[in-house]
Amino acid sequence: MDLSILIVNYNTCQLTVDCLRSVYASETEFTYEIILIDNNSKDESVQTIRELFPQVKLIENTENTGFAKANNQGMEVAEGRYMLLLNSDTIIQQDTIQTMVAFMDYNPIIGASGCKIVLPDGSLDKACKRGFPTPSASFYYAFGLSKLFPNKPEFNQYQLGYLNPDVEYPVDCLVGAFMLVRRETIEQVGGLDETFFMYGEDIDWCYRIKQAGWGIHYYPRTTIIHHKGGSARRRPFKIIYEFHRAMILFHRKHYRQKYNIFVNGAVYAGVGLKLLLSLLTNRLKPVRPATITQASGGVEVKS
Repeated sequence: MDLSILIVNYNTCQLTVDCLRSVYASETEFTYEIILIDNNSKDESVQTIRELFPQVKLIENTENTGFAKANNQGMEVAEGRYMLLLNSDTIIQQDTIQTMVAFMDYNPIIGASGCKIVLPDGSLDKACKRGFPTPSASFYYAFGLSKLFPNKPEFNQYQLGYLNPDVEYPVDCLVGAFMLVRRETIEQVGGLDETFFMYGEDIDWCYRIKQAGWGIHYYPRTTIIHHKGGSARRRPFKIIYEFHRAMILFHRKHYRQKYNIFVNGAVYAGVGLKLLLSLLTNRLKPVRPATITQASGGVEVKS
């Protein structure tokens, strides 16, 4: 088996069906399997997927285990030379599998790669190519300096906005919405860190992959569409909390020992301030019926 495609589903029946259809429409010489991990969905996801896609390997959890643990479950039974983390709210192109697996086969020193990801309106999903969230990079991003100076590398260390999204190059980290990882790399560094329930586990994984000496590459020769949660609705507290909690977890795990008490204190205070601002902003948004959906590196809200 060349490729194992791991899809985590949580109450995203139609999005998941559309995603699966796009995968099965692929034109590729490589063999692949799809492993779908359902995190105790309350909608008709499991029944629908069984009826429409009996060939899918389906793992049914009795609780929402989170993005990291669910993907790790899939990796345990996967048979492919590569693992592809693929969001349930994505649509791949007919050439995506062929292009990306061929690229990895041609570049054995690369441990993980990602393609260009766009939103439904055609704009770039900026999370598809990132630098590591060092204290300075996080500060510039969180407090808007990266937007004020979009062409300055110093202020765009995180989202790398100064780099052409149509050119390939090595990056620090990719996004869990689409991340193709070599089996040998996973055997060396381990799976996703299940301490991260929502968000951050993809960045942590990439950090460990690079620490182990593997390359990580952004390869925009194929493009996928990512349907992300909108910003004009109020989000549940848990989503906002877990997003900021992931920042603290990552810093404590990888950066706390590298910086002095003053820098660490500033990071924690900054995350706390950002959390408060996010909560206040969220309160001002209109309330709409929403479904919490398992998605890129965590959980998103879909109306």
